[in-house]
Amino acid sequence: MALTLYVDTARWRAHQQSVAEQFPGLVPVCKGNGYGFGHERLTEEAIRLGSDILAVGTTYEAARIKDWFGGDLLVLTPYRLGEEPVPLPDRAIRSVSSVEGVRGLVGARVVIEVMSSMKRHGVGEDDLVKLHSAIDDVRLEGFAIHLPLDRTDGSDAVEEVHRWMERLRAARLPLHTMFVSHLKAGELTQLRNQFPQTRFRARIGTRLWLGDHEATEYRGAVLDVTRIAKGERFGYRQNKASEDGHLVVVAGGTSHGVGLEAPKAMHGVMPRAKGVARAGLATINRNLSPFVWAGKQRWFAEPPHMQVSILFLPGDVAPPAVGDELVAHLRHTTTQYDRVVDR
Repeated sequence: MALTLYVDTARWRAHQQSVAEQFPGLVPVCKGNGYGFGHERLTEEAIRLGSDILAVGTTYEAARIKDWFGGDLLVLTPYRLGEEPVPLPDRAIRSVSSVEGVRGLVGARVVIEVMSSMKRHGVGEDDLVKLHSAIDDVRLEGFAIHLPLDRTDGSDAVEEVHRWMERLRAARLPLHTMFVSHLKAGELTQLRNQFPQTRFRARIGTRLWLGDHEATEYRGAVLDVTRIAKGERFGYRQNKASEDGHLVVVAGGTSHGVGLEAPKAMHGVMPRAKGVARAGLATINRNLSPFVWAGKQRWFAEPPHMQVSILFLPGDVAPPAVGDELVAHLRHTTTQYDRVVDR
């Protein structure tokens, strides 16, 4: 009995191919938990796509993946002076976000990140002059810009990249390759038309691996179903049942990432109202689980355990049978499944 990730493999790969066709020369991103699929699986898919380069999050990920992928490995986390050295092959390319970082990587292959409106990290406009002497001692693979997902101020992504291209050109820095993130296919085409001498390479993770929501599905197996009467105590916390119903024990607990939720950016009155309502319910131990039965997400009976969750079904809902599977709405990047089934 397990928490299972089901993959419609043909559909999933068809989506990958469609993204690759929209973004010629794309750089697949394989970081974190491999977007829920694992590093080895995504490495195999990148090879299937014919990728010559794979982007990873950290040097530690690059060290693991180097034996599975024979092409270049682009490390997205910027190099920092004094960081722990991790042995990597010459195929590894380091991201750098400061002049000092460039000077600390003499002889290395580097991609220089510029500061975008994300304000996360990157070389600023005032530092471009200093880069001239610094890049003489490295093998420059290109520049990169990481753009925000939302533009609530109405600004334009193409315009932001264009401004940076002009700054780099004015500083007489090489513009043979620009790595970009979070651009639409049409926006990328605009930039290629504006700068035909530059090769634009889109770094894509979420859109590539998780863009077709219907291609994957998590399901938790039902392990036990127990009838419970109003007022009976149950679980670790020995709370009382608020009404007659059933306790359903389903595979999937905290070790799988069940109950783990990343903070969400909320825009508008309705999403904020729903957020307030959920927070209010949580104060009286009412938390909605990711598991679905009879067309509805069901409530946790108590906080999820390490490997299972206990759900409460009211008496007017026919319970599942042991062995049935409940669909679970889980976030790929925070979920660890027991097994994966390709269909």
